[in-house]
Amino acid sequence: MRVNKYIDTVTIASKALETGGRPRYRLIAEALAQAILNRCIEGGTKLPPLRVLADELSVTVGTVNRAYAEIERQGLVVSRVGDGTYVLSPGERANKGEFDNAPDDKPGVIDLSRNTHIPGEESALLGEALVRLGGDRRKLAQLGEYLPDAGLARHREAGAQWIGLSDREVAADQLVVTNGAQHALLCTMMATLRKDDLLVSEHLTYPGLVVAARALGIRLGGLAIDAQGLLPEALEEACSQQRVHALYCTPTIHNPTTGTMDLQRRQAIADICLRHNVRIIEDDAHGVLVERHPPSFARFASTHTITISSLSKAVSAGLRVGFIAAPRSLAGRIASAVRTSCWMATPLAVEIGASWILDGTAAKLCEDQRAEIRRRKALVEAGLARLEARTDEGSYHYWITLPEPWRASDLVSQLEERSVLVKAAEAFAVGRIGVPQSIRVSISGADDRELIQGIEQILEIIQEGPA
Repeated sequence: MRVNKYIDTVTIASKALETGGRPRYRLIAEALAQAILNRCIEGGTKLPPLRVLADELSVTVGTVNRAYAEIERQGLVVSRVGDGTYVLSPGERANKGEFDNAPDDKPGVIDLSRNTHIPGEESALLGEALVRLGGDRRKLAQLGEYLPDAGLARHREAGAQWIGLSDREVAADQLVVTNGAQHALLCTMMATLRKDDLLVSEHLTYPGLVVAARALGIRLGGLAIDAQGLLPEALEEACSQQRVHALYCTPTIHNPTTGTMDLQRRQAIADICLRHNVRIIEDDAHGVLVERHPPSFARFASTHTITISSLSKAVSAGLRVGFIAAPRSLAGRIASAVRTSCWMATPLAVEIGASWILDGTAAKLCEDQRAEIRRRKALVEAGLARLEARTDEGSYHYWITLPEPWRASDLVSQLEERSVLVKAAEAFAVGRIGVPQSIRVSISGADDRELIQGIEQILEIIQEGPA
């Protein structure tokens, strides 16, 4: 007699459906989520394949797929292409989707996992700026008060100038000031999307997007990419099959693949979004490091494009100054989201950042950052030429495709045993598209000696082969 190895899951889902009254996928998802949290379904358990559970419950495959997608959004399970859906243990759930750019304090660790601003003159300049501000009692009094949620006029003027580096011309009244790019992304999503709306992105994407979508209850879909980034045909297919509310995209120095879209690709994607009325959230936090920036999506779809930028990569990570450029019809709603989340961007930090933009200091620091990126890459490019490694102008990292039979997760584990940290492609994965056996290696989180040593360790372990 054949034993149904999925009997616990089937029983739990069946009982949930008996209650009725709500969409079936929600009943299944809520029952499975509760069972996982109560450990009635243990970590590591493989859930039934979609068709198997659908047949057992007499529902459609689409219903089970939506239920699984919901509990994956909650961080309770992970779907592996070609392998199935697995329940995450409590420890795995705690780390699922985490993104952390704070340095690892463990001694001896070589951290090549973080894409972060490389320290330079900004700390000395910050000291000088604080001294100057200390002598301006009138300005300090203003900065000590509640300020407009979108930011002071001079701060928004500075933001408009900075967004210009993303090849987007905007007026100050289209600008909203935020506490960095992550806050900008969160406020944009709060203002323009509702729970259960569908937001699509490249299937390898910024982990902060995943965390924000999960917190807001927004569905996230991953779309196919190539060396340039998002494929227009993948976006067209998604829009033709279901209602896509917004596209999150990094067209310049894509994280993690380093790809940058050409003019034709940008126009094709903008045209699709206009035709299907899809809002574009353009992340250009890294793009400011490109000296000759390609056009913003706003050139082709100004009424649908929201551009996010910040000082975090090019000027100072700790200053936490970000900017959102939006159509006028949306700027007020986004400013309201800033007010809801923190009332206003921190005035003192924004004052320093804005003054640096307006007096040219930020542009100088940005150029210094570009030069330091070039210098660091020169230290390791000869060694990395032995691998299938790609990067781009202004990129803090390399995207390395591993030779067979390597799996990225195995290499990450073996490197960690030698106190070298890198990121596997899976850390950036969204949706169910197959994840490449690739790693992201950053040059910005280690000093020269550590960087060279870390790259040598990577080359050595890859040559040795999997343990």
